[in-house]
Amino acid sequence: MELTLNSSSSLIKRKDTKTSRNHESSSNMSFAKMKPPTYQFQAKSSVKEMKFTHDKTFKPEGEEATERWEKLHVLSYPHPKNDSSVPVFVMLPLDTVTMSGHLNKPRAMNASLMALKGAGVEGVMVDAWWGLVEKDGPMKYNWEGYAELIQMVQKHGLKLQVVMSFHQCGGNVGDSCSIPLPPWVLEEISKNPDLVYTDKSGRRNPEYISLGCDSVPVLRGRTPIQVYSDFMRSFRDRFDNYIGGVIAEIQVGMGPCGELRYPSYPESNGTWRFPGIGEFQCYDKYMRSSLQAYAESIGKTNWGTSGPHDAGEYKNLPEDTEFFRRDGTWNSEYGKFFMEWYSGKLLEHGDKLLASAKEVFQGTGAKLSGKVAGIHWHYNTRSHAAELTAGYYNTRNHDGYLPIAKMFNTHGVVLNFTCMEMKDGEQPEHANCSPEGLVKQVQNATRQAGTELAGENALERYDSSAFGQVVATNRSDSGNGLTAFTYLRMNKRLFEGQNWQQLVEFVKNMKEGGDGRRQLSEEDTTGSDLYVGFVRRSSRRISEEASLV
Repeated sequence: MELTLNSSSSLIKRKDTKTSRNHESSSNMSFAKMKPPTYQFQAKSSVKEMKFTHDKTFKPEGEEATERWEKLHVLSYPHPKNDSSVPVFVMLPLDTVTMSGHLNKPRAMNASLMALKGAGVEGVMVDAWWGLVEKDGPMKYNWEGYAELIQMVQKHGLKLQVVMSFHQCGGNVGDSCSIPLPPWVLEEISKNPDLVYTDKSGRRNPEYISLGCDSVPVLRGRTPIQVYSDFMRSFRDRFDNYIGGVIAEIQVGMGPCGELRYPSYPESNGTWRFPGIGEFQCYDKYMRSSLQAYAESIGKTNWGTSGPHDAGEYKNLPEDTEFFRRDGTWNSEYGKFFMEWYSGKLLEHGDKLLASAKEVFQGTGAKLSGKVAGIHWHYNTRSHAAELTAGYYNTRNHDGYLPIAKMFNTHGVVLNFTCMEMKDGEQPEHANCSPEGLVKQVQNATRQAGTELAGENALERYDSSAFGQVVATNRSDSGNGLTAFTYLRMNKRLFEGQNWQQLVEFVKNMKEGGDGRRQLSEEDTTGSDLYVGFVRRSSRRISEEASLV
């Protein structure tokens, strides 16, 4: 099978990004129909023709053939540091695998993957939900829906990033479905509510098991870290022939939304609203016991009775509180004590989980990564309140991201950071945001620590401004460039004409090293620009099927 790419404005035309209308010529995309099930994509330029060829090994037969195929098709990323080309991945829908354990809408998924391959995307990302895979009981794993997806991704010559998602889906920005923790885990939580994070008002958060009990056998004789490790080991054993080949990366979930942080700003039930400072999550009995022990170890027993009493509530602004105001308690001896403990516990949790993942996946050839949240609101204040409640001890006087980057580097793990698409000027003034400043700080921290940096967009964006910001960030000389970028998210809107065109341009720009000056031409007469053009009849069918996702 031969894949080629060509370009023409007959199917993709530049439009004013301010216009929301979708012309038929730009919304229809398809793939040339050759002898079933063979497809051909053409990509030509005035300088050279690029061809991507997959021989009969594209459909290996038997375990030995599969293993041999996987070993031959080595990872195509991350690229050497002297190569500025950045592979782009696309996140699949949160409900890619159904609650019954089957691949959701396989026909639409097949069409979508075909379209993404034609656009030059490197691969896709999927959440492997703890609440789906191990829902039938401890160590009873069902990977069948993921097996079907992996085979489909392999068939299209794409790569796969798999997230070990130990958190619930639902209750946060962008959550479009509900996938709770496994029923048997929820049963244990009902018996012992202190297994989950708790705020000062006693409100429990069932998104993720509290890191306070990481090393306590609270889950039917196993510690949470052991449970996570067994889950990852089961995944490795089930997909051993694919890891390091089509499965290019394992991202280790370490908290709510899969991010290494505390659930300090939960949106469910209106608990928190942007740009609130959030609340510290240190009031379950395991966290309180740890705090008390830490206080006693430095001779400050009275500091270990509870968290800060003057830190306000979820929706407050920094100046509403004694703790976070300009010269507040955060900068006192007590404030430094508390933040060192609170952020230190988060680092310790990440260190344990990544060490466990490294042990499980070492030698498989897959990259390991972990995600850190882009908490950009109140970044321009002295206390950085929203970052502090999330567990990042980052203030005007203290770098909170260098220790995280160093910890990641210890395990050879890629640091994946969000909010890469945001600009300072787009944010409300009263929120004191600086996503650009935050991203630069993380770029510098990863460069200093020698840690690879990858990125995501925090919110669904389809406009050239957002894509352009990611390209500019990668080009920046202020710190690390990106080894990969994962776009959030594949859905019906992505395949609409103008949105699809923006993604195609973005993928091309990132592949060319972030040279954002190249755009799709109004009238392509030289065949020099990217093109996914095929028979119009097939075009309508493929784009309609893809849009069903």
